Amino acid sequence: MSTRSVMYSVIVPMYNEEEVITTTFERLTEVMKQTKESYELIFVNDGSKDDSAAIITELATIHDEVILIDFSRNFGHQIAITAGMDYANGQAIIIIDADLQDPPEVMLMMIEKWKQGYEVVYGKRIKRKGETWFKKTTAKLFYRLLRMMTNVEVPTDTGDFRLIDRKVCDVLKGLKEKNRFVRGLISWVGFKQASVEFIREERFAGVTKYPLKRMVSFALDAITSFSYKPLRIATYVGFAISFFSFIYLLVVVYQRIFTDSTEAGWASIIALNLLFNGIILILLGVIGEYIGRIYDESKNRPLYIVREVVSQENTTPSTGNRNMERRESDE
Repeated sequence: MSTRSVMYSVIVPMYNEEEVITTTFERLTEVMKQTKESYELIFVNDGSKDDSAAIITELATIHDEVILIDFSRNFGHQIAITAGMDYANGQAIIIIDADLQDPPEVMLMMIEKWKQGYEVVYGKRIKRKGETWFKKTTAKLFYRLLRMMTNVEVPTDTGDFRLIDRKVCDVLKGLKEKNRFVRGLISWVGFKQASVEFIREERFAGVTKYPLKRMVSFALDAITSFSYKPLRIATYVGFAISFFSFIYLLVVVYQRIFTDSTEAGWASIIALNLLFNGIILILLGVIGEYIGRIYDESKNRPLYIVREVVSQENTTPSTGNRNMERRESDE
């Protein structure tokens, strides 16, 4: 595993990005050359089914600064970012998606902030082009809900597009949880942070890799990773239901003994049963989300499996699959 000394490591997670990945490489290279300092471009292939890996493999044999980390299958965007940080050698690490929605030119502004002493510099979107009203609204609600539900100050209207200092990267490599929300972890570890504002562009090509199902899963990971408030809310709701049910029971008993207004009502009984059973199932679902995450953590499997690492230092693919657990800070 390389330990070469470079100033900047640019981590690029990719999944089925063959239509844009060559342009992404060209724009990243054009921007990084302006720094006049050493850099590496770490492309993490998250189980792409197209020719994304083949394109980067060819680039890696030509360009010394290009490294491909090829997963054995799709492990997810947040895990791909984590793998990139495990392999990064730079003094500053920049995370950017391959779809060019986050303009690579903004990285120069991040580097300037970093040189001013900031240890985390995140991109803040002031406008999001090419996104539907539904996605913009749900994203805004997600960040507000996350802030309300957790004690971690995750900046609103931000993504994973950011620069982190070497010391921040080393701390993050020591965090072992499996269901990862990287931008939340970066906020949790602290350090001196600043933002740079930019306009998010439309996708250069291809389709979004975050459909509604994956967005919901991502939101659950974010909330359950940093807050036990849903469990506390479940407890409060349970107590409230029990209290009002007891009051209603007293009312029913009173009506039965002291009035003639009660009638056998099958519909009302069924309605109440459905209501309370539905609430109980919702509460059990909340608890189940946490139990499922405890189960994932207890298995202690590696976060990802690397099929091969391709670079000019290691252009021969490794034979078979090899488990690559995250490196410790001292490696």
